[in-house]
Amino acid sequence: MKVIIQIPCFNEEQTLPTALAALPRTLPGASKVEWLIVDDGSNDRTVEVALAHGVDHVVRLPGHKGLARAFMAGIEACIKEGADIIVHTDADNQYCADDIPLLIEPILRGTAEMVVGARPIKNVEDFTTTKKWLQGLGSWAVRRASRTQVPDSPSGFRAISRDAAMRLNVFDEYTYTLETVIQAGQKNISVTWVPIRTNRALRPSRLIKSIPRYIARSIATILRIFMVYRPVRFFFWAGLLPMLAGVSLGIRWVLLFFLVDPQRSRAPSLILAAILTLIGFQLWTLGLVADLLGTNRTLIEDVQLRLRRMEAGGSTSQRS
Repeated sequence: MKVIIQIPCFNEEQTLPTALAALPRTLPGASKVEWLIVDDGSNDRTVEVALAHGVDHVVRLPGHKGLARAFMAGIEACIKEGADIIVHTDADNQYCADDIPLLIEPILRGTAEMVVGARPIKNVEDFTTTKKWLQGLGSWAVRRASRTQVPDSPSGFRAISRDAAMRLNVFDEYTYTLETVIQAGQKNISVTWVPIRTNRALRPSRLIKSIPRYIARSIATILRIFMVYRPVRFFFWAGLLPMLAGVSLGIRWVLLFFLVDPQRSRAPSLILAAILTLIGFQLWTLGLVADLLGTNRTLIEDVQLRLRRMEAGGSTSQRS
């Protein structure tokens, strides 16, 4: 059973030594533990520092691609290197590496294929009230869209089995955390969570450059999640308000025309009713179209999974 711990890095020369020093070289149930970093276009000595501290594999991206792209590059590299379990953590040493055995235990037992480390959000001093609220909102949206019970979906501390990793894709360029949990729920990948500890932050978050920007990106990510993975439900509720408003105005026009004053046309109300009703109908139609496109996406992902399995040697069973 081979475990590879992957870390995405972008100019992590200062914090990477601390994070690597905490990583284990042996784990219960694992015959081999290796480390892998993804150099996301760093312009400092990140790679040199990583190699000096014993990193086994280095993936270099041509330029800075962002956390989501770095995550997927690491996943693909770990699969090619024969990982049976992939553990993802951050270079800022935010997560307590001593909890890695807790992450991989459900996978070793065969009770889960993806395990997310749930942080004690309310007790994390480095998180502002706004960030805690957004973390909760994001987790709520993911639970609704994925039908999972993960309380801390934005957590990047997670373990993924080999077969589950082959079935993941990330389309959002901002972050991978929410989308991968939703995909797992959609693809019947068994997901669970374990409570973990956190360390003091060694540097400010790279994802949160400003609170307004973080709020905007988080809301956009959540809305996109529902549009992509729950299109019928999303567009039904989006179209329900204009449809109800249009129908209500239409009924009002009919009552006023036949019961009050048939001499007045009340054309503006009638036009507005028609426009709102049409908007609602179009939104519902978009939901059906998006749902059909989702079926095509599933077929394409099945083909991609077969190709990944062929490239990785055909077998997706866990090796001991």
